[in-house]
Amino acid sequence: MMKKKLAGLFVCILFITIAIPVAGNANNLFEDYSNKSSFDFLNDGWIDNKGDIKILHLNGSYYEMGYQHGFLLKDEIEENIRAFLDFSGKRGFTYEEFLEIWYIMKNYLPQVYLDELQGIADGSGLSFDDISILNIGFFIMINCGSFTAWGSATIDGKLIHARSSDFSLSVQDPVTGTFIQDNQYLIVRKPGTGYASLAIAIAGEVGCESGINEKGIGIGMLSSWSRNETQKGIEIGFRVRMVLDNAACDSEAIGIITSNRTLGYNCILSDGKIPKGYAVETNADSFYVGTWNTSYESNKPFTKIIDAVRRANIYVDPAMAASQRENYNPSIFPLLSISLHKNKMGGTNISAAGPWTHYVAISKGIKKLWGKMDLNNSMNMLRDVYHGKTDIRFFILQLYKSYKTVHQWVACPETGDILVSFASGDRNAFENPVYYFNLFSLLNDEPC
Repeated sequence: MMKKKLAGLFVCILFITIAIPVAGNANNLFEDYSNKSSFDFLNDGWIDNKGDIKILHLNGSYYEMGYQHGFLLKDEIEENIRAFLDFSGKRGFTYEEFLEIWYIMKNYLPQVYLDELQGIADGSGLSFDDISILNIGFFIMINCGSFTAWGSATIDGKLIHARSSDFSLSVQDPVTGTFIQDNQYLIVRKPGTGYASLAIAIAGEVGCESGINEKGIGIGMLSSWSRNETQKGIEIGFRVRMVLDNAACDSEAIGIITSNRTLGYNCILSDGKIPKGYAVETNADSFYVGTWNTSYESNKPFTKIIDAVRRANIYVDPAMAASQRENYNPSIFPLLSISLHKNKMGGTNISAAGPWTHYVAISKGIKKLWGKMDLNNSMNMLRDVYHGKTDIRFFILQLYKSYKTVHQWVACPETGDILVSFASGDRNAFENPVYYFNLFSLLNDEPC
């Protein structure tokens, strides 16, 4: 399976540095839209910026949003495709292998997202296959940390949702030298059918890792390798996008994210209106949904925090964990362990102890702030985690630059407030400035 093969690639990054409609055929899309000029599609798409943050506004049908995206970001998309293929190719992974995965997965994808991918291809003049590979490739390899807190854990009871996108900062276009983190955007979408949302993605991506929508739903994904995986389903980036486009409440979001499952992933999912957050663990065969007082959240060595849930790249539910590692307890630290084989991720060479240390570092940060959490100090805490200030073992990992951050955000999904930082060049997001945005204000913006 491709994800298991790519695990070796990810190790280098980590330790050295309810039903969904079946897709139709996208091949006739150009004929459907051929009587329109490019200007018909571009009326409601534009680029803005605030400091280091570039903002892409997309409006209209899914094809129109794709066309706007492709037309406005042609060069950046081309750079990202070359960067990804170079990064993976140097490690022995071929274009044909990614294309094989795409040809399986696209059969499960709702037609609107095939329309949007075709729009990007038509707007940019780039290959539909190239765009499609870019949209599945990175989601096989992403590492992250995320949490949500509400009620008694926050200063005013409102829900806070946080996520760090942890990935290599060395994915670089061999032609221009541009890094993918320099081609990421805050994407504001107003689909003609669906809910408006705000998410972060690199140029060319329809799927996304995380975001919030106008209905107060927040979501973020994290890889969590498992022996029980398949390519016959909807890749996680598209399922996250489907949540943002279609979920108005927690049950709808959970229904989407747990349907058409493929590889091993965790999600932190929240509904700011209730407010309440969930940890969702998935693989091809099963899934688990828990909140702070679900019994498995306090299975030793894991511990519950009232009105808060968090995850790194390991399962907590025992049945899910059995698909991932020999030993349920992942807390043996790699530098001290003499039994590392008991803590390996399923089908990979990655010790579960590293993600466990990440989980502990996030947990300690939440506990320190418990009852006083708000948007600002939650972002400061998230940055402190990656500076190694909340846990000595994670500090040791960070001495080896084990966790690099492409972007970080903390949001209040109910109000639409969000703090964002982007990486740039070789500087992590947690080392760069933080910017404030509001989803509803961005939706009311107009091009200059």
